[in-house]
Amino acid sequence: MKLQEKQWNLPDPVPEEVLARLPHVPPLILQLLVNRGITDSDRVDAFLDGEARAENPFQMAGMSQAVTRIRDAIRRGERCVIYGDFDADGVTATALMVQTLNALGARVEPYIPHRVDEGYGLNKDTLTQLAGEGCDLLITVDCGIRAVDEVAYANSLGMDVIITDHHSVGPALPPALAALDPKQPVCRYEFKGLAGVGIAFRLAQALLRSHHQVPIRDDLTVTLDEGDLLDLVAIGTVADLAPLLDENRWLVRRGLERINQAPRPGLQAIMSLAGIAPGQVTSGTIGYVIGPRLNAAGRIDSAMLSYELLSTDDVLRATELALQLDGLNRQRQDLTAAALKEAQEQIEARDSDAYLYMVAEKNFKSGVVGLVAGRLAEAYYRPALVLELGDECSRGSARSIPEFNITKALDRCAEAGLLVRHGGHAAAAGFTVENCNLDAFRAMLQDIAAEELADRDLKPSLVIDKEVLLGDLDWATWGLLQQLEPTGILNPQPLLLSRGLQVRGARQVGSEGAHLKLSVSDPEAGPRSQKIWDAIAFRQGHWFGHLKSRVDLVYSLDENIWNNQRRLQLVVHDLRPDS
Repeated sequence: MKLQEKQWNLPDPVPEEVLARLPHVPPLILQLLVNRGITDSDRVDAFLDGEARAENPFQMAGMSQAVTRIRDAIRRGERCVIYGDFDADGVTATALMVQTLNALGARVEPYIPHRVDEGYGLNKDTLTQLAGEGCDLLITVDCGIRAVDEVAYANSLGMDVIITDHHSVGPALPPALAALDPKQPVCRYEFKGLAGVGIAFRLAQALLRSHHQVPIRDDLTVTLDEGDLLDLVAIGTVADLAPLLDENRWLVRRGLERINQAPRPGLQAIMSLAGIAPGQVTSGTIGYVIGPRLNAAGRIDSAMLSYELLSTDDVLRATELALQLDGLNRQRQDLTAAALKEAQEQIEARDSDAYLYMVAEKNFKSGVVGLVAGRLAEAYYRPALVLELGDECSRGSARSIPEFNITKALDRCAEAGLLVRHGGHAAAAGFTVENCNLDAFRAMLQDIAAEELADRDLKPSLVIDKEVLLGDLDWATWGLLQQLEPTGILNPQPLLLSRGLQVRGARQVGSEGAHLKLSVSDPEAGPRSQKIWDAIAFRQGHWFGHLKSRVDLVYSLDENIWNNQRRLQLVVHDLRPDS
């Protein structure tokens, strides 16, 4: 897929007063921190030290009520159910809460709905089933903050409900015994960017600390430590694209240390299958290797496979599950490619000039509609909605651009009576719509998009951290850049720009030549540093045959280890033929 040409945005130089205030910080690192809005001396030092201000979990609204109710349930021997979401965030949060409650002596079981059969979040049929099986306390993770009717129904069946969620809060809160979500206006918990698993971790932390201060039962010995859970927090946080700043960055950093030192059998099996040696797991490994495999189970089969992988202590079973998830991930890739091609054909044939795209087909699989919507939004730089058509109702996913808050747009459609349910963030959301309302839903969304986007210059932008001479980069530069790890959303891998590079070689690689492999050198470096660099440009194979002898590259610096040999390479985010 050929992406739109991006606008390259270079930062302003570091202000002189900031340079004077922070003379101990290398100029390159200081530029990167300023680019990320980190200029306060204390915050700069905390960032570079990998520390974050310790949050008290009991500052989160509803935490005291939740801890008290769970402790009572454990003492009484009540049956608790952890009700999660089917993505990596929800699965890790489910595994974390079950592990914690088991360690505290609770009667606890996991429940993760099937994406196709049940859909996202709480549903009344499942609540009826769980009540019939004797569930006394239902604890949601990564879902439930907008489930007003469903929580009321659960209460009518005799179940108490505790919600832990990180999604945007709706006009009314569900009538739960406690609702943990820092996005509530009344919540004093300062950091609002936790993933679902991060909020589950804070509840687990509060339970463990409470038990150590006042034991739930005198005969209960708890050996679980808070740090034992941080691997799950890191995986769910990175996979859910939560911002990797402040508290999240600290949690992920500590979680990566645990994964690299003492991985769970399931994680070890995935790493072994992917050829990742112990000690080499980074946030990128989670994003591109571990996360997609965990997500594949919920997209194609049952997310309980991923839950079992994260929970099992059986090495042989872990290997079996890792192989199964690897196969499901390949199947997911094939389904995504086929659906993407069909969606593009619909757009090009019908409304390529619209401000918002919506495509729907019966053969679109619910597990990949979000991925396809994301690829469409990236390719066309427009909000995109992709739906799997059902018999009476259709379920879909939406992905948006920074200029358009998709959840607020869906809120307006819901107020007009056009949606059965919906929820999400500014950039991503899920929804269910009755088929009789599809045309009106599409028309209203396109009207909202035209109203908000018509006067804007809609062009994707690439925020570049610094323009550099390629010949000046070396392992010392790499070492400096590692101070920003772990990188991710709002703390991205540093993007560098080098102009006028000599193209020494180019070829297409990957399925159908989707990617571009380059060899480049810096003519400005002089004889002392005429190094030839390897560069890989993912999803930019269309440039093959259209390059001039020189190019401008925007790239991140990466370490490539092959046959125990370490080399630096360039991961190209965008390129332009040198004019």
